[in-house]
Amino acid sequence: MAGRDERVVRALVDAHGRTYAEEAGIRLRDTPQPLYRLLVLAHLLSARIRGSIAVATARALHEAGLRDPRRMAAADWQERVDALGRGGYRRYDERTATQLGEEAELLIERWGGDLRGLREEAGGEVPELRRLLQVFPGVGPAGADIFLREVQRVWPGTAPYLDAKALQGARRLELPQDPNRLTGLAGRTEPAVLAAALVRAAVDEKVAEDALDRAGS
Repeated sequence: MAGRDERVVRALVDAHGRTYAEEAGIRLRDTPQPLYRLLVLAHLLSARIRGSIAVATARALHEAGLRDPRRMAAADWQERVDALGRGGYRRYDERTATQLGEEAELLIERWGGDLRGLREEAGGEVPELRRLLQVFPGVGPAGADIFLREVQRVWPGTAPYLDAKALQGARRLELPQDPNRLTGLAGRTEPAVLAAALVRAAVDEKVAEDALDRAGS
């Protein structure tokens, strides 16, 4: 019979194990466009705004054709503002529109528009990846963590990446704080899925309560 912690992790993942990239409609692959879309999503999610608004805005940018760095850089500022507004990202729209343009230009100039170049420059080392991600305007520690939590699905060398926010969710569920123990409890569940589920428990107490109820804990 599964132990208490294993039951809680299983219940959490079964009910809430959806990555934010999936929610935003990003079919994550180790290719330039989906990696760029993930960077933009991480940027949006890192602001003090509801996750659902950030996800909707990532979709709106894609629908507006701003789905790769060259298109983002070529768009005028107002075009970016309008797309952000359609997603509901109005509180930070003007500043973010500027940052997205600068972010795209930097990615093109330094890594040819391909985040795999950033990974190569970092030598695949997670601390260096985290540092380099923060050279992008508007991407601070929280944004870098979001990107790394999600990208471990296609950059397995970064796994298991369970940052402070994911571990906050584990604490709320009274689960171990060691990433390797948590991934062990999750069995075959991908670390990216586990991380997303734990983050959802961290930001929404009802998610944690639901998982505990399902686990009979």
